[in-house]
Amino acid sequence: MLHLRPCWYAIRNLITAVLLCLGVWAASPGNTAEPFTAGIVISPPTGWTSEQTPIDFLDVVGLQTKARWRQLYRPPPPTPSTDRPRASFTLGALIADAFLALQAEDSQQFRNTNQDILGYCRVLGLSDKVSPRLMAMAKLAEMSQWADLRQEAVDGQQELARLLTDQRDEDLAALVDLGAWIRTLEVASTLVMEAPELEVRPLCIGAKALLAELQSRFAGLSEPTRTHESIAPIGDTLSFLTRHWDLPEGEHPTPELVAKTHEKLRILMKKLTLK
Repeated sequence: MLHLRPCWYAIRNLITAVLLCLGVWAASPGNTAEPFTAGIVISPPTGWTSEQTPIDFLDVVGLQTKARWRQLYRPPPPTPSTDRPRASFTLGALIADAFLALQAEDSQQFRNTNQDILGYCRVLGLSDKVSPRLMAMAKLAEMSQWADLRQEAVDGQQELARLLTDQRDEDLAALVDLGAWIRTLEVASTLVMEAPELEVRPLCIGAKALLAELQSRFAGLSEPTRTHESIAPIGDTLSFLTRHWDLPEGEHPTPELVAKTHEKLRILMKKLTLK
């Protein structure tokens, strides 16, 4: 069933388009914030700030590419593993999948993904605490209240980070964050592969600042987590991207670099979250 976008979305997209054309940044690069801060912060690819969430970034991608969101869905994940670091990364990827369904305004897909999220939260001992919010979000999706759902989804990420931190699972909180961002970049790289414009190619990594932030978060993991068999490939992929996207000022990424980036992200996400 097709749904008309609420007026909020139309107004948001109009304002965003004007800001992008004028090159106005919605936040100062010097600001700092915790991951998944609520609010819409729309910037060009080179203007990423730490206040921008994965769903904000998908807004940018949708404005600069011909995004057919529903074609980017993935198969359901496997039964949650008892490997908590890997389960945390997969949970982050599922959060990005929920954001993807939200962009597509696909109520059924969003609710299906919510059920998968609950299963992975159960492995981390969080199911009882997150269940009420997930049920509320499913209801909002059922009623096609997309603007409210967007805010609730972002707030849910803040809550999840707090819950894991309260359990002294800071590494797992960081891995959820990494999973959400890397899955988002995989989505972006898929769309960039189909886009002829030179200007959209940096969307593969969001921005050098984002890539540096993700590397910093990975480096901040404890050594046992960082060297864990299922987690080490994340660091290898981030290091590859950092090396190959360190381009001289004014030099555009080549189609070959875009294709290689997409393949690296695709293989990593398949290995860690779909097998």
